[in-house]
Amino acid sequence: MATLELSIDEDVTVSPIRRTRRLGPLFWAAVAWMTLVFAAATLASVLPLPSPTDMDMLDRRAPASVLHWLGTDGLGRDELARLIYGARISLIVGLCAPVIGITIGGALGMLAGYFRGRFETLVVGSMDVLLAFPPLILALAVTAYLGQSLLNLTCIIGVLSIPAFMRVARAATLTLARREFVIAAQALGATHARILLRELLPNVFLPLLAFFLLGVAVTIVVEGALSFLGLGVPPPISSWGSMIGEGRESLEVAPRLAFLPAITMFLTVLSFNLVGDTLRALTDPRQGAL
Repeated sequence: MATLELSIDEDVTVSPIRRTRRLGPLFWAAVAWMTLVFAAATLASVLPLPSPTDMDMLDRRAPASVLHWLGTDGLGRDELARLIYGARISLIVGLCAPVIGITIGGALGMLAGYFRGRFETLVVGSMDVLLAFPPLILALAVTAYLGQSLLNLTCIIGVLSIPAFMRVARAATLTLARREFVIAAQALGATHARILLRELLPNVFLPLLAFFLLGVAVTIVVEGALSFLGLGVPPPISSWGSMIGEGRESLEVAPRLAFLPAITMFLTVLSFNLVGDTLRALTDPRQGAL
């Protein structure tokens, strides 16, 4: 009996340590980088930085110095200031666009997975049509009609992310809709709205949150690609994608102008992917099933 109690106590004390070790150093390094990027973007106007739009044609492509820690670009603008202010644009689009996807797509996916029938067929069919539409053509059409702006860019990417979130929410709802706690709630006379909000939403939200972080990483890449093609926010506002596009003209003279924003975007996207994958593994019911 004493041996049994000792083994139980050991399991209870070792389990949190094992759970912490599962996160690993890469996870915490990714969290640290994300915190640094968020802090720099939030405090950009407070930091002692030059204006990212002030040009000095006599100091074009200058190397790193005390005044310009990362040098200047092809128009004499401070590269570090442009990187930090560009993080604001990339993060705003990267966070707000998936919010549109998780709100609309998550709601549609839960409703389709719970009610099934014709409504599910209609929702899944409409999402398939949206997925079949070329995203670049849609971005070109909306930009040509409404003009280039941060709001339009965010809405375009947000609409394009709806099908992915809908599928994740629908798949999670399908696995939960016939579970014992849902059947018990139905037997007790709970309404559909109460079951969806009180029983299903807390369980569907965790996989959606993990997928949200992965969606942020993809959105940052998509925004960078559109800005690289000239479909992003209009100048003089800069994002990492537009900085890469402007830096390609100076690859032979100053390759750092393209590589610095590219490396910053790479590390940010990698960090969101690592954190998202880790949270997805931790919230996977198959991994934690007893």
